[in-house]
Amino acid sequence: MAHFHHHRSIQVAALVVNNPRSYAINRAEKFGVEGQYFSRNTFVESPDVILQYLKDKNISFILLAGFLQLIPEVLISNFPDRILNIHPALLPSFGGPGMYGHFVHEAVKSAGVSETGLTIHLVDEEYDKGKIIFQATCRVEKDDSAADIAARVLVMEHIHYPLVAEYVIQTTSKNDITFI
Repeated sequence: MAHFHHHRSIQVAALVVNNPRSYAINRAEKFGVEGQYFSRNTFVESPDVILQYLKDKNISFILLAGFLQLIPEVLISNFPDRILNIHPALLPSFGGPGMYGHFVHEAVKSAGVSETGLTIHLVDEEYDKGKIIFQATCRVEKDDSAADIAARVLVMEHIHYPLVAEYVIQTTSKNDITFI
């Protein structure tokens, strides 16, 4: 959110969370952004409620950040190629259900690969299967722990995600965005 705080053409208009205790709500408030909680069940059973909220906020683009649930079809169809996600590995490897956070980095370490990184991709109906927009890589050293790998990838995420998101948004739409 900080990257877009004083942006000349992109405004973060909402933060949507499925965890009522999410620290992201406090962070959003510091930037004057409304945080809205919807239960995990609402995403599954009543996604039209979320869609209506996004329409009411005039949202044109969605950025996912740490959202660990499949995005409902109604949102995907109403935001075609306008939902972006970041994954802490080089897809298609180390992606899919259950591959998030430390699980990804432990799998990378266990696989003994010499390189990992991040993937920024469009969201579709499956976990981590959308069109890849951008990837960045970093070395995995033999003595790295999963925590070492995670820390290295996190630095890259903070650098690349805002810049890639900005580019994609500016070449796709000119309206408000939301983080989920």
